[in-house]
Amino acid sequence: MAADMEPGPKDPTRVTKDEDPASSKASQNVGQEHLAGVMPPHETFEGYHRFDPTASWTVKEERRLVLKTDMLLLTVLCLMFFGLQLDRGNLSNALTDNFLDDLHLTTNDYNNGTTIQLLCFLASEFPVQLLIKRYGFRRVLPLLMLAWSLVSWTQAWMTTRAAFYVTRALIGTFEGGFIPGTILFATYFYKTKELSVRLALFWSTLNIARIISSLLAAGILEMRGTHGKPGWFWLFLIDGLITFVIGLFAFFYLPQSPTHTQSALCPRSWYTERQETIMINRLLRDDPSKGLTHIKERATLQDVLNAWSDKSMWGLYFIGLVAYIPQNPVQAYLSLTLKRLGFSTFDSNMLSIPSAALQIVLMLGLAKSSEYFGERTLHCVIGEFWSLPLLAALLGLPDYGYNWPRFAIGTLISGYPYFHPIVSAWISENTFDVKKRAITAATYNVIVQVGAVIASQIYRSYDSPYYYTGNKVLVAICVLSLVVFVLQRELLRYLNRQKEKKWNAMSSEERIAYQADQTEREKEGNQRLDFRFKY
Repeated sequence: MAADMEPGPKDPTRVTKDEDPASSKASQNVGQEHLAGVMPPHETFEGYHRFDPTASWTVKEERRLVLKTDMLLLTVLCLMFFGLQLDRGNLSNALTDNFLDDLHLTTNDYNNGTTIQLLCFLASEFPVQLLIKRYGFRRVLPLLMLAWSLVSWTQAWMTTRAAFYVTRALIGTFEGGFIPGTILFATYFYKTKELSVRLALFWSTLNIARIISSLLAAGILEMRGTHGKPGWFWLFLIDGLITFVIGLFAFFYLPQSPTHTQSALCPRSWYTERQETIMINRLLRDDPSKGLTHIKERATLQDVLNAWSDKSMWGLYFIGLVAYIPQNPVQAYLSLTLKRLGFSTFDSNMLSIPSAALQIVLMLGLAKSSEYFGERTLHCVIGEFWSLPLLAALLGLPDYGYNWPRFAIGTLISGYPYFHPIVSAWISENTFDVKKRAITAATYNVIVQVGAVIASQIYRSYDSPYYYTGNKVLVAICVLSLVVFVLQRELLRYLNRQKEKKWNAMSSEERIAYQADQTEREKEGNQRLDFRFKY
């Protein structure tokens, strides 16, 4: 693995067994290693007052701290992700209740609305990241939720194509930047190797939301005719109000940073003083770059240009563009396709649940395996290759009948092992400083949305209901994605070999001096000779 090749200083992340850290000789030895290997944070770093290069702790203490963070932070972030998917995905449920006919829309109008939403989504990505860096996560993220939920429940009253386009645009604008912002927020609380599983839990929450949304839709859409309103009216209204309540809760609950966790709903700190010390020092020993800047330090135009000029990221960006396209149209059209095949509104929504449940299991298993083996490329290839024979099977079915086989294949494609959390963690661990991490995460997410825009236009009305032409395009893109993964892996391996060659040519004194130069450390970032790309 790439991590095994790293020739830098002794691993400063080791902790003792379950001995008393105050008296154990092993703890003292660990503290000495920490003192030799840890770069002190900048004075503006929000956890600077908890930095202690001699600090040591037991494995049990760290596990307890991570579990507490999972309970107090991760659960709330997952709840916010639930609200995101509830308002973002209920449109596909509304399609089963004659939504298009009621508004006199075609499937092409639906595609255009989806495209408008995605374009606005990606247009707001960078502005939102700049707002987060200026005003902090605890205010910007909940305010985004409150804004899009307001639009979501008021869209229940739309009656025209123009209103449909406007609400799609507003929802996309307010949802843009939320996902990379939340991921970046999590990096302030978790070590790199802990991130992929947590991100998988985030996206599992999206699938749980798909399941709950389908269950809610199956019941709510039966309200069609209540007070003379269609079922989708009540669906948008109720889902939007649920998200509004979640956003309001988050506004008064979220912490500012690991050392500033007090809020209106939590007047006392989440962590004890010792736990804060463990939190800050374990994060800095895992990733010293987190201490180089303040959590609210602004990103400059030069920071953006530096991030975009990093060639080691270009392959990952291209992966974001193409890798999720093959499954996107099948997933987006699953409920509508089932309705067109003759299933009832209730059955169409209920039959979309198995794909979401399947994806939760496969995604968590893939992410856990990726974390265990410390490998990224092969796991992503497994996730992508899953869809290739299934898409080919759709092409092989005759253009009549076979409703249950189409359902089964569509469910397997929609429930594929989603590797987006792995790629997101992959990008995070291959960048160096926090500002660059925010920019690269936003760039990657923008490109993913560009891919979603492309995907939204692949299934066309002339090709319905079986979309043979569209599925041929999806097969070709799936093959392209597999090739890009292999090329990106070989590029990163090549860059690591080049670094190691230069590093081995240096004397011990030159290596020590090189690692001690903090100015160059921040300037060079992931181009440093003692930094190894993960693949």
